Amino acid sequence: VQLQASGGGLVEPGSSLKLECVVSGLTFSTANMGWFRQAPGKEREFVAAIRWTGLERFYADSAKGRFGISKDNNKNTVYLQMNNLKAEDTAVYYCAVRNSYGMIWNADRDLEEKYHYWGQGTQVTVSS
Repeated sequence: VQLQASGGGLVEPGSSLKLECVVSGLTFSTANMGWFRQAPGKEREFVAAIRWTGLERFYADSAKGRFGISKDNNKNTVYLQMNNLKAEDTAVYYCAVRNSYGMIWNADRDLEEKYHYWGQGTQVTVSS
């Protein structure tokens, strides 16, 4: 299983970025997907998750109202649209995947140990 994340960059506060993560090697249509991030000197934290159906989403409080997670089963891709970026959003962003079988959505969706496969990360820097 491989995950390839892209779309990061250096942007000014208030800007938008759209991250992409292309997944190969597993049945994407039945996979739960998550985005996590790790800021310098901090532990990795949950950002957003989308259920395999694409009909349920869950966000960290820091992401609510500004970020949107979506998936395209035809492209085996999960997206993270980030709007109104702030300096505190600066981090390496990781996508993660797990087949939905054995994952209890409401209990496991924001726990990194419940995701089996991870991408390499893409750097997002928000600075003026």
